[in-house]
Amino acid sequence: MHILLVEDDAQLGEAIRHALEQQSYAVTWLRHGSEAMAALRDQSADVMLLDLGLPDKDGLEVLKEARRQGNRIPVLIMTARDALETRIRGLDIGADDYLVKPFHLEELAARIRSLTRRAQGLADSTVEVGELRLNLATNEVAYRGENVVLTRREFALLRVLMERAGRIVRRESLENSVYGLDTSVESNALEVQVHWLRRKLSPEVIHTVRGVGYMIPREPK
Repeated sequence: MHILLVEDDAQLGEAIRHALEQQSYAVTWLRHGSEAMAALRDQSADVMLLDLGLPDKDGLEVLKEARRQGNRIPVLIMTARDALETRIRGLDIGADDYLVKPFHLEELAARIRSLTRRAQGLADSTVEVGELRLNLATNEVAYRGENVVLTRREFALLRVLMERAGRIVRRESLENSVYGLDTSVESNALEVQVHWLRRKLSPEVIHTVRGVGYMIPREPK
């Protein structure tokens, strides 16, 4: 899960990034609205956390422009502006949720899980594909009824592949989802993560589509 965090406050931004990375999210942290618009064009992010009081472009303008361009990424607005009119305007422009500062990081994480469930049409926090079961709320994974211990990045990679089961996920999209846009990635890093996932689960779970990316079949054999 790739989170686009747009927040100019250094202390808050660092706290949010650290908390979300501990929950296996890949986080791209930006401080300007113009940077957010450029990152949205990449279309690899799954959720955007958007502050309104940005130094170069108001967050509501970023949201308005993104929706005008047809970008449907789930957006959670984070702001100290608690006026009812501001909240209504943000929701009318196209925000999916609204969180007033200060807030608890646990609540932010829960709101993100809720947004992703709605976006994926899930009724609860679990994703099941064949004999694989993944719990988004607890970061637990089970295969054939047995719990499997994964690293943070292994979990993030498996999560993306399971949420898009039956579809080929391009290498670039996987790297962005697992490592974020602002992280330097070694050329074989993704292959190493796939290798260890296969060892912990089964070699047949993840299929390689040579020259393109990877996939988990909808009903793996």
